[in-house]
Amino acid sequence: MSTSELTPEQLALLDAPAYRLACEDVDLLKQDAMRPVRLQLELAKPEMALEDEGIESTIVVFGSARTLPRDVAEAGLVEANAALEAAPEDPDLQRAVKMAKKKVEQAGYYETAREFAHLVSKTCQSDDRCNHVVVTGGGPGIMEAGNRGAHEAGAKSIGLNIELPFEQAPNPYVTPELCFNFQYFAIRKMHFLMRAQALVAFPGGFGTLDELFESLTLIQTHTVEPIPVILVGKAFWDRIVDFEALVDEGVISPKDLDLFSYAETPEEIWELIANDQPGEPKISIL
Repeated sequence: MSTSELTPEQLALLDAPAYRLACEDVDLLKQDAMRPVRLQLELAKPEMALEDEGIESTIVVFGSARTLPRDVAEAGLVEANAALEAAPEDPDLQRAVKMAKKKVEQAGYYETAREFAHLVSKTCQSDDRCNHVVVTGGGPGIMEAGNRGAHEAGAKSIGLNIELPFEQAPNPYVTPELCFNFQYFAIRKMHFLMRAQALVAFPGGFGTLDELFESLTLIQTHTVEPIPVILVGKAFWDRIVDFEALVDEGVISPKDLDLFSYAETPEEIWELIANDQPGEPKISIL
């Protein structure tokens, strides 16, 4: 029967929200009662895509979204110095120069992440196999560097973006078929680790520390099989986290310090991972 044969009352019923197919009813899916379904969808959609793309294992790269490429950081320092010259007594401009200098110092981490991602992608993605695929949070900073390095190697990389109160567009180097957006941090965290063969943590803030300590907790409690956890930039980590003090206070065991290693260069990071001789993905948290 065509719609031209329907009465006005029947047409109104066809347009009513109650008549929509449940899978096509966005208003329904957004209701609080449907949160379990949304959680399941966020777990299933990326998993199906990763399987379709043949992703066998991953290496997670974390770090600050605020870390800049060297050329951008140096341009920012020039701009900050110029502003200070015009008003040398301004405390805000003095602080801006100090922060701009710090950004130039931190730019080395961007280049290290970029070079490491290039190295591991070029080494492991060959003969149509997708081993040790770089996965990041999909945003700027260290995340961008990781995806960029893989992109420059002609390899795939994954971006797991998250909806935030402020806009965070995915960086342009993520493989389009592997660029995902999440509403729930918990499901995003699961996807970070489900295929992970190693976790590489560059200097970062709350988000980096959150991912790092959650991963260490899972390994410490034998919830997951151990994988290499590598902290890049020992000077930074020694200043930010006093792991020895945690041992001295008796809140972690001395052997817990063996759960992670330090590295400074792309080659050192890769050597620590390669020497672990991973086989099948070690983490299964489903």
